Amino acid sequence: MAVKIRLARHGSHKRPYYRVVVADSRSPRDGRFIEEVGRYNPLTTPKTINLDLEKIADWQSKGAQLTDAVAALVRAAEAGPKTETVEKKSKKQLAKEAEEAKRAAEAAAAEAEGAEE
Repeated sequence: MAVKIRLARHGSHKRPYYRVVVADSRSPRDGRFIEEVGRYNPLTTPKTINLDLEKIADWQSKGAQLTDAVAALVRAAEAGPKTETVEKKSKKQLAKEAEEAKRAAEAAAAEAEGAEE
C-alpha cells in the first residue's frame, strides 16, 4: 500500500483549513485516512501550523511519502514561528505616510533655522 502524508481540505466556501493526514494514495483527497497528524490554517495571521513532527517522522520511517505542500509545512514548523510579521500597506497609506514624513522634515528644518537666529 502506497501511503502519503498530505492535506485534506475542510471548511466552508472560500474559508479553507486543512488537516494533515496519513492516507492511502489511492483514496480521495477528503476521503478515508489512516491518521491525522496535524492542522494548517492559512487564513489566520500569522498562518497557524500545528504538526506532530514525531508522528510524521515515524510514518516517514515506515515509508510514507510527503507531498510538496506538506514538506513545505514541515520545514516551516521546524524553523519555528516568524519573529517579525510585516504589515501590508496600501498605496494610499504609503503615500500618506510619505507626505507626513515630508511635513515633519520641513517642520524640523524650519525649527532648526529658527534656532540659529
